Amino acid sequence: MSDTEKRAVVLASGGMDSATAAYVAAEEGYDLYLLHTSYGQETEGKEYECARRLADEIDAADFLRVETGHLATIGNSSLTDDEMAVEDADLDSEEVPTSYVPFRNANLLAMATSYAEANDCEAVFIGAHSEDFSGYPDCRPAFFEAFQHVVDTGTKDDTDIEIRAPFVEWSKTDVAERGTELGVPYEHTWSCYRAEAPACGTCDACAFRLQAFRNVGVRDPIEYEERPEYAD
Repeated sequence: MSDTEKRAVVLASGGMDSATAAYVAAEEGYDLYLLHTSYGQETEGKEYECARRLADEIDAADFLRVETGHLATIGNSSLTDDEMAVEDADLDSEEVPTSYVPFRNANLLAMATSYAEANDCEAVFIGAHSEDFSGYPDCRPAFFEAFQHVVDTGTKDDTDIEIRAPFVEWSKTDVAERGTELGVPYEHTWSCYRAEAPACGTCDACAFRLQAFRNVGVRDPIEYEERPEYAD
């Protein structure tokens, strides 16, 4: 790697937050290595399609899809367990939602760190934001700070990888506003927890997304089965 070349891994879920994180990393001058994980989530086919499209749109240096089954096998999440229903949105709830996949981000960041170290990358980007950590414990700023210590301790002495969560203090609206400025192709992203087409419009992920686009005065470009009042 030359002195001027910078490389970063971006955890690319196929959603709008990770797509925006990829565009932020590209704007900062990184060559991008996109890592997408299929772990048995309900909409894994659509998410993979969107992540693959992002890699093409942003001219990524590399795209890696890792298929794992262990998170689904472990279960206890409505994203992976057919016996658990995906709940309707409750934007004011402070409870951990059933869509929480136990300790998922530690699993994803561990794979991303391996990928980064193997390819001499100096950063790992993840698109978590403040409305995530209000419900998901593995999206808290303290979690990313702690994981940085794990990376520093568990990689080679000459490895220097920074865990980047650029939106961790931002709202979903802030993410949508920044992504709109950067020209992120949101029509090729997917957030719905329930369906691959059209998006349901009523799960937590759809609700936060629709609300964010409404707040920035932009119509969400994907198709929805229903656009409730938070999308008006």
